[in-house]
Amino acid sequence: MDVYKVHDIGELLSGNPYPGRGIVVGKSPAGKAVAAYFIMGRSVNSRNRVFVERGEDLFTEPFDASKVEDPSLIIYAAIRSLGDKLIVTNGDQTDTIRDFVKSGKSFEQALKTREFEPDGPNWTPRISAQINFGFGNFDYEMSILKSIDLAGSACARYHFEYPAVNGLGHFIHTYVTDGNPIPTFQGEPERVAIPDDIDAFTRKLWDALDPDNKISLYVRYVDTASGAAENRLINKNK
Repeated sequence: MDVYKVHDIGELLSGNPYPGRGIVVGKSPAGKAVAAYFIMGRSVNSRNRVFVERGEDLFTEPFDASKVEDPSLIIYAAIRSLGDKLIVTNGDQTDTIRDFVKSGKSFEQALKTREFEPDGPNWTPRISAQINFGFGNFDYEMSILKSIDLAGSACARYHFEYPAVNGLGHFIHTYVTDGNPIPTFQGEPERVAIPDDIDAFTRKLWDALDPDNKISLYVRYVDTASGAAENRLINKNK
């Protein structure tokens, strides 16, 4: 097994019916910071969503408000831009991290106050990432909080820190694939190739996601010298 292999993310996702929600963070060959987030859904409630931009932040919102059953785990800020930080998560822990960072505390400290989602028997993991910008470069952190057993009796916490390396990204997602209960992600974030072309990367991600279960995708490329950002957003619900 080649632990240093850099995967094509399209090949990792293709044929997988349900990786769930996923975060990719990394650095393009030309040196831009890259963040991507996608959501999928099996239930009517989960599928009834779109991504909406508000300034530099990204939110999930209902596509049809009249069909919302339980907003607690599906409506949240997915991306928050905060000074020299960019926070990306799959739940309302985005705002927990933001609040801790604003008070001078860390990404890791914030997530020690949270745990996996209370949606047994799946116990969906909380996945999070934070890009830390500085002096024309950046590094990034990733986290997964997941149940230590099938009963949801306690939370196992995993924290990863990465230097930004040209052309390399890391990919973490909530589930291995579909199932009942749905099996949670295992191991370290997967090493994936990051291209310079934002449109090519967006297309590769979107086209590789299962057509029945994919809902929305957001990709951001940030020039670390100027701070200028380029975004792409795709919603299945139009």
